[in-house]
Amino acid sequence: QVQLEESGGGFVQAGGSLRLSCTFSGGTFGSYQMGWFRQAPGKDREFVASTTRRSGGTLYYGDSVKGRFTISRDNAKATVYLQMNSLKPEDTAVYYCAAGAGSPFSVLDKSSVKYWGQGTQVTVSS
Repeated sequence: QVQLEESGGGFVQAGGSLRLSCTFSGGTFGSYQMGWFRQAPGKDREFVASTTRRSGGTLYYGDSVKGRFTISRDNAKATVYLQMNSLKPEDTAVYYCAAGAGSPFSVLDKSSVKYWGQGTQVTVSS
């Protein structure tokens, strides 16, 4: 019943920016941690960022994106965003929106993800 739909992926040159959006439907958005993971070919799915359940809640970032990416959520719109700045070729991956039911105050661990989006490709060229 819960569905996540990403948008905003695409192609960008190194140093550029993209904003990903993920719209949640079919459930109570405010009951879920929301986050973003990414997966490059041949690599494990990697944590990027997550938020706790409230708009303006606690934000968490993977070390590789800290200072460059910003996650936010708008509970009124049932949408989570990922603003990606200063993009690097190493950021190239399929980005997945995720909804989880772990601790309401904690980072969204992969094991706590209950629903995944379909993924959106982000490609960063040198």
